[in-house]
Amino acid sequence: MKKQIKLATLLVVAATMLAACGGNGFKTTDNGLMYKFEKQNKNAQQVQEGDVLVGEMTIRFDTTETFSNVGNAGRIMQATKTFDGDLYEGLLMMHIGDKATFAIEADTLAKFLQPNQMPPYYQPGKGMKIYYEISLQDIVTKDEIMQEQANFMAEMQQRQQGEPDAIATYISENNINAKPNADGLYVIVKKKGNGPKVAAGKKVAINYTGSLLDGTMFDSSVESDAKRGNIYTPERTYEPLSYTVGQMGLIKGWEDGINGQPEGSILQLIIPSALGYGSRGAGEMIPPYAPLVFDIEIVSVK
Repeated sequence: MKKQIKLATLLVVAATMLAACGGNGFKTTDNGLMYKFEKQNKNAQQVQEGDVLVGEMTIRFDTTETFSNVGNAGRIMQATKTFDGDLYEGLLMMHIGDKATFAIEADTLAKFLQPNQMPPYYQPGKGMKIYYEISLQDIVTKDEIMQEQANFMAEMQQRQQGEPDAIATYISENNINAKPNADGLYVIVKKKGNGPKVAAGKKVAINYTGSLLDGTMFDSSVESDAKRGNIYTPERTYEPLSYTVGQMGLIKGWEDGINGQPEGSILQLIIPSALGYGSRGAGEMIPPYAPLVFDIEIVSVK
């Protein structure tokens, strides 16, 4: 089974974090790429342009190891060309089962990167090299990548189209009588406080618990809730979130939901994804186009 590691992250790592593994036995292509095969399996599937390589890779800049996923094989990079003699030329030599080391002159790579993308110990004109040690275990073909992308887009479209029905079902099943505002935000007041009201620039302290519509809890400032939702972390301090309104960078649904509410209020917010994390989602627990439910207690407003 092809392992699923975020491709974009590894492409950046492969392009900017680099390394060296000296030794003899290297051959050099006409474009200047140095290569050495420790193991070759020429009868197996060969890498083609646009394919994604699956396996293990260690990158060294001269003698400094800057990246390694040895022992945790996954998608390491895509076979695309940046310049003549870059790693792409070596990747196209590889077959499933091959193990090889490729070397690129650091000065050559530096021409295609911004100065701050090169390691701080890079010294121009010193003949430093970047070494990629690659053990190829599998290939995700360009066509398979395109199909994955098409499937992902279809899933996202389905999520987006199904969101209104999902919210309507939640409202019905939980006998919620509150009406949404013009943006689709529900603010259910379970207890009305009588203290000062939340407003821009005021300092507030808020207890909260966030969940998906199916009840999956993803965050809480309340220890008992975190334990109930199986997200408790012993190292965390569970206490109200304190911040200045308008200066925290919180999602719009949260900001709009508590605005104007008095200290001491207990609320439930049902936030459509457009006022939450939208098509991006957040982390591993909040998928794209996910409506959110926040149970909130406004502890203080100053």
